[in-house]
Amino acid sequence: MKKALDFVALHMRAISVVLIVLLIAFPFAVSSSYILRIMTICFMYVMIALSLNLLTGFLGLMTLGHAAFWGIGAYTAALIATRAGLGMGACMVAAAIVAGVFSLLLGGAALKLKGYFLTIVTLGFCEIIRLVEMNWTGLTRGPLGIPGIPSPNFFGIDLSSNTQIYFVMLVLVILSALVIYSIVHSRIGTAIMAIREDDLAAQAMGVNVFKYKIMVFIISSMIVGVAGAFYAHYINYIDPTSFTTAASTDMLVMAIFGGLGSIPGTILGASILTIIPETIRALGMYRNLFYGILIVVLMMVKPDGILGNVNFKYLKQRALSRRAAEPGKTGGKAE
Repeated sequence: MKKALDFVALHMRAISVVLIVLLIAFPFAVSSSYILRIMTICFMYVMIALSLNLLTGFLGLMTLGHAAFWGIGAYTAALIATRAGLGMGACMVAAAIVAGVFSLLLGGAALKLKGYFLTIVTLGFCEIIRLVEMNWTGLTRGPLGIPGIPSPNFFGIDLSSNTQIYFVMLVLVILSALVIYSIVHSRIGTAIMAIREDDLAAQAMGVNVFKYKIMVFIISSMIVGVAGAFYAHYINYIDPTSFTTAASTDMLVMAIFGGLGSIPGTILGASILTIIPETIRALGMYRNLFYGILIVVLMMVKPDGILGNVNFKYLKQRALSRRAAEPGKTGGKAE
């Protein structure tokens, strides 16, 4: 296991490129539209889990309101698409902005709280948004939902095939991962991880704790808002039952399952918890039992998640040092 992790750490870029190439080739090798739809939904949940891991894994804020911003993004896109006739690109931008505004309003008051107090506030916010979606019938049509949302399209070009939609979601996932990776491996990332470890010590060292918290909160909410806009266009129908606290819990489970504070772990965890329930659908009523046992067993064996306690940067440095110390080795460049 250690050798495998060292290999991954030394060749992370090459592995990432190979994985992207395989994902690009995947729809041409698979003819099943069902499998492509599952992969598309999987990408969407990976995007959502990445945004949540930025907030919970790297910044250390435990929230249960992420589904609220997913719903805000979905309803924003649905209303603009059905009433103004704009395409998915414009709807995604609008969804990101509206989700960002709501996160600013919530974060301005809630982010001064800590621990389970913040968790309870975000839980309450998620329920408030659901009730608004359920009862503001003049805007959201309440429990009837919003039907007839146009299929994905960009600049007037309809993306009607499963392969085209697959690639749209793949691009969104890659962009989201790059944004989060850039944040984490920058001065902002250093600051937010210092806040995660001890916000008082970080503030004593000159870090503006509240500024970084609100910044990350807004970025995370905007990313999940874009995912909500995609969901609305992809499903062509939305209603309040999709954006509940249970959905927020599922998102958090995905992030924890893969490993908080790990981008590769988040991608792996969200993928597993999206694909496995579909692969065991034949089990019928026993499917949820098997799914629950899987999560419980992993949390008992690896409570930090699949890759939660794996620092690939440290592993790479250690492997390079070990290679350089070996006789006849020069510790040449690693990818």
